[in-house]
Amino acid sequence: MTGEELHQLLLSKWGRSFDVQIRQAQGKVFFQIMWKYLEQASFPMTEAEYFSHLEEMASYLTAWGSTAQIQNFIEQTRERPRLGKAVSIPIDLGERASEWIVER
Repeated sequence: MTGEELHQLLLSKWGRSFDVQIRQAQGKVFFQIMWKYLEQASFPMTEAEYFSHLEEMASYLTAWGSTAQIQNFIEQTRERPRLGKAVSIPIDLGERASEWIVER
C-alpha cells in the first residue's frame, strides 16, 4: 500500500483526508483514523507534509503485512471519525509483536 492508496481509501469511505496515527496501548498496536483532516483550515500539516506522513504510515502497514486487514476494516466499518473520537483498528502483529513493541 502506498500513501496515495491510503488517501484514496480514506477519501472513498468518508470524503475527507483524515489524519492517521499508529498508537501503542496495553501491549497492542492500533491504527487510528483521527478526526482532523487536511481540508480544515486548522489542520496542522501542509499538503506535502500530510502526504509524506501517509506514505510513512502506509510503509509501516506494508512492513507488518497489515494492509488487507486495515483496508477491510475501513471498507466495512460503520464508525466514522468525529471530534475527540478516532476510529481505532487493532493491528494483529502475531509473532512479530515483540519486534515492534518496546516496553517502557
